[in-house]
Amino acid sequence: MIVRVALPVPLPRTFDYIAVDLCPADLGRCVRVPFGRGEKTGLIVALPDMAEVPMEQLKPVIAIQREAPALPADWLAMVDFTARYYQHPLGEVVAMALPPRLRRADAVSGNEADPLLDLTDAGRDAIHSTKRQSRALTLLHNLANQGPRRKSQLREGNSANPAVTDALKRGWIAPSAAANPAAMAGAPTLTAEQQAAVDAMSADFGRFQTFLLAGVTGSGKTEVYLRLVQQVIAQGGQALILVPEIALTPQLEGRVAGRFPAARVVSLHSALAEGARSQGFVQAMEGRAEIVLGTRLSVFTPLPRLGLIVVDEEHDASYKQHEGVRYNARDLAIWRARQRSVPIVLGSATPSLESWYAADSGRYRRIELANRAVAATLPRVRPVDVRREKLQHGVSEHLLRAIDARLQRGEQSLVFLNRRGYAPVLSCPSCGWVSRCPHCTANMVLHLADRRLRCHHCSFEAGIPLACPDCGDQDIQPFGRGTQRLEETLGERFPDARILRVDRDAARTRSQWDALLDQIGRGDADILVGTQMMAKGHDFPKLTFVGVLNADSSLFAADFRAPERLFQQLMQVGGRAGRGELPGEVMVQTQYPDHPLYQCLAAHDFARYASLQLEERKQARFPPFAANALLCANAAELAMAIDWLKAARAAAEPLSQAFGVHVFDPVPMRMVRLARRERAQLLVEAQTRPALQAFLAEWSRQLWALRAPRELRWHLDVDPAEV
Repeated sequence: MIVRVALPVPLPRTFDYIAVDLCPADLGRCVRVPFGRGEKTGLIVALPDMAEVPMEQLKPVIAIQREAPALPADWLAMVDFTARYYQHPLGEVVAMALPPRLRRADAVSGNEADPLLDLTDAGRDAIHSTKRQSRALTLLHNLANQGPRRKSQLREGNSANPAVTDALKRGWIAPSAAANPAAMAGAPTLTAEQQAAVDAMSADFGRFQTFLLAGVTGSGKTEVYLRLVQQVIAQGGQALILVPEIALTPQLEGRVAGRFPAARVVSLHSALAEGARSQGFVQAMEGRAEIVLGTRLSVFTPLPRLGLIVVDEEHDASYKQHEGVRYNARDLAIWRARQRSVPIVLGSATPSLESWYAADSGRYRRIELANRAVAATLPRVRPVDVRREKLQHGVSEHLLRAIDARLQRGEQSLVFLNRRGYAPVLSCPSCGWVSRCPHCTANMVLHLADRRLRCHHCSFEAGIPLACPDCGDQDIQPFGRGTQRLEETLGERFPDARILRVDRDAARTRSQWDALLDQIGRGDADILVGTQMMAKGHDFPKLTFVGVLNADSSLFAADFRAPERLFQQLMQVGGRAGRGELPGEVMVQTQYPDHPLYQCLAAHDFARYASLQLEERKQARFPPFAANALLCANAAELAMAIDWLKAARAAAEPLSQAFGVHVFDPVPMRMVRLARRERAQLLVEAQTRPALQAFLAEWSRQLWALRAPRELRWHLDVDPAEV
């Protein structure tokens, strides 16, 4: 029989092989096949009657992986759609979507590795008959009071907890399958607003509907998600919850697992070990997991009983993949919900303008949470005019006095600066030399704590020079400020305060990040200096003040989405203040206090700001009022990339007239040089997505046939995040 296999090669085609022991159930299985002088692992995507080449040219399959279930038809349809929409070879889409062990056709077991443990009859007898106190007996009392728990939860904080082992050996506890996975533990009472949102969305279970849950920070959107998940599990379904960043996954995973102790929760993201990710994928595919929680890659998890999809912080740019297959997980999640006829909830305090417009036009159903669930009021937001004020290393006296007031009251403050390092650049006042990266059109950032200059784009590092490399002046100085320099400045002003810097330099590993969050939660830090890592997903009751520095830099950026992202970021980071019973305040230092963005921010009026931005985009024909794609090329020399893009544009001219698409001239990218490669781009614009897709399908075939220099690389980016 003939098998059609998608292989992870940069070619827009599949490959045919022959297999002797094939059966129809092998469709969707991984397979090892000969390719060239070696072997490759791919996926059987079709069982055609006729081959695309003469039968005598077909090679036999080496091995078919039958240890795991075959990937279902709806999963195959999803990766096929992804390949077609984002104009990428199917084999590379499959390789990206599959976990490593399945991709290599290794044997992967979906057996339960974290069983649900409950008291046995012997355990209940031991509670009443055993008088000597022990850790195992304490464990029995906890299970009696709280109900069944996962083995990992019982061992939390001590992976080698002897009490669990002892209780298992004695027969006091044992795996249990009788518990109700939909049972919730420690659920708070919903507010009237939350309950109305749950009722409105649960009424549409069993059919496709896109809900935009627009709730202010602290309004309890996560609690709404959990109640919807409970209803889905109670009906025998599975839920998929997407979060934008890996840093948020462990916190939400702990909260979900604690709320649903009897449910199987699988966490999937790229930071997991190969075995754990592959096993979780198979458990979800076999229907053993009730809840799948993960980052953008988890949108490709097969779920046979899918009943609900949740996309938290749906506006976040992290849902867009910027390398390889440049897909948008939020958009694919919506497509998948339509495919499976299930509801999808897009949650955000600051929705993307595309989603907001879709709700305005009736394609999405908007549900709003206008009040905080715990705090009485939203934080007060005040733009601070710094045009006539003398700043102290970039910090105004207003902000310093506000921090001092919180220190006196024993409250926490957050100073937000989205720029890590000590200073953005090292410069020479004599000749004007600056610490530019030799491989990028970017400056190397001074990291004084490590005594290094570091490029945040290509990761190139160098030592700090003792003198100017050009003129020899030893008085080279840092210019601008980063989180390290801000930490130093605040330490000089508040010598008795406990200052904690929270950025990717301070939290490079999962354990470091958890330790920082634990330290903040215990109240062992008075002043936090943080980047966007602190902007969302965190709830610290003692944090009552947020000060924002250097916000103006995004107001007039070249990217048309920069103001939208600035507003979202400021709303998110400001929402960290006053989430408990204490009132919150936010100060934003600016030289443009009358700018509409800051006025809407102060009024907590996202709707007005969205309306202003959408009107600007409509006049400029930017998304969502147009559909875009970028053809990008990079080479050792810029001229080579530009010449190839000109040839691509020439090939597009007849098609553009036929499909009503406008193809712009090729231009260098804003960051022309990145990691020793010169980059250029060409923008394609259409009034509708169908018109753009019809054009790209034809043009893409011509691009693959277009001759290119060996060292040139190119890709298409459909619905680009930055233009």
